[in-house]
Amino acid sequence: MQIIKRNAELRVDDSLLRLYIASPKPEAKAAGRYPGIVFYSDIYQLGGAIMRLVDRLAGYGYVVAAPEIFHRLEPVGTVIEPNDLGRMRGNDAARRTAIAEYDADARAVIDFLKQDATVNPDQIGTMGFCIGGHLAFRTAFQPEVKAAACCYPTGIHSGKLGKGTADSLQRVDEITGDVLLVFGTLDSHVPEDGRQTIATALSKTTINHTTRLYEAEHTFMRDDGYRYDPVAADAAWAEVTAFFEQSFG
Repeated sequence: MQIIKRNAELRVDDSLLRLYIASPKPEAKAAGRYPGIVFYSDIYQLGGAIMRLVDRLAGYGYVVAAPEIFHRLEPVGTVIEPNDLGRMRGNDAARRTAIAEYDADARAVIDFLKQDATVNPDQIGTMGFCIGGHLAFRTAFQPEVKAAACCYPTGIHSGKLGKGTADSLQRVDEITGDVLLVFGTLDSHVPEDGRQTIATALSKTTINHTTRLYEAEHTFMRDDGYRYDPVAADAAWAEVTAFFEQSFG
């Protein structure tokens, strides 16, 4: 379906957090209330490649809200270039952000979506890529989250996320919704032993979880990079959309 796009602002810890929001057009055939998705970028924030992913998901009938994850450190609207210098800048911003601050942002965006007149407050989900996949995993600790799609999430297995060590695996039993994990088997950021560490932790819970593996590299769903794999990306998108449809009934 066709979508509309807008920006909104939140205040979290007295910092301006910009949200990019894509949602179905009001005159769409199925107009009404839709599930709301907290959508996380990679370390480069909301550049064209990530916004295209937000827009794509919204077209399936979701209100998708993507925060600038480094809003405490970067001016509003900052897009970090996906090159060597940008990688250093993004990784430094990730390292300098407290894990509790990431969690506070998740809470704020969920509350924003629940108050939106076009969102069904009983149908909240989350999705993210790379560091954003880890953030989506942690957002699933919030009781409202019914479904979390985590695409090649970095740092879950090692505790690497921000300042200090993330307790994501230690808190895994706080997740009450469904979880989908998407990995590339050629991804050195989340190697096989890391994927197995996550799988073992999930297997000790009653969480409804699914893992999908593709013969692809890290960031294979980002369409502006040399590691982009359109075939694997399309297959992963089919899994993601089916997952959300099933989770939200």
